[in-house]
Amino acid sequence: MTDIFVNLPITDLEQTRTFYTALGWEINPLFSDENAACIVVDTNIYLMLLTRDFLATFTDKTIIDTTTSVQAMTAFSRESRADVDALMEKGLAAGGTAPRGAQDYGYMYSRDLEDPDGNILEFVYMDPAAAEQGPDAFMEQQNPEG
Repeated sequence: MTDIFVNLPITDLEQTRTFYTALGWEINPLFSDENAACIVVDTNIYLMLLTRDFLATFTDKTIIDTTTSVQAMTAFSRESRADVDALMEKGLAAGGTAPRGAQDYGYMYSRDLEDPDGNILEFVYMDPAAAEQGPDAFMEQQNPEG
């Protein structure tokens, strides 16, 4: 079994806790304190929200300013387009922002949400047939005339 811990720099721990719990995710108190909040996304998937100073104790590299630079975009699959939109609306209501509009590729639908610190979360729905066949084969089946 592999657990995935995504470490994200944050500035305001309470604001960040409120934002992520508004998405419907829980905090694991065993790994949360005045420097960090462990957000349980799903079985074996966690977001470690670390104050910038605390995150800096784990690396010798510069912690980027997430309001102006992107280190990573963390994507979460959803069960449907409606699930993508619902989670996005929860995030916007909790203080997140939408850096760009929805992306609809026919086989895949995604929306990006920035948390209050500018960390980018992507919510994605992919048609199960496209995930199984690959997007090119799926789109060819949808439009065999070309």
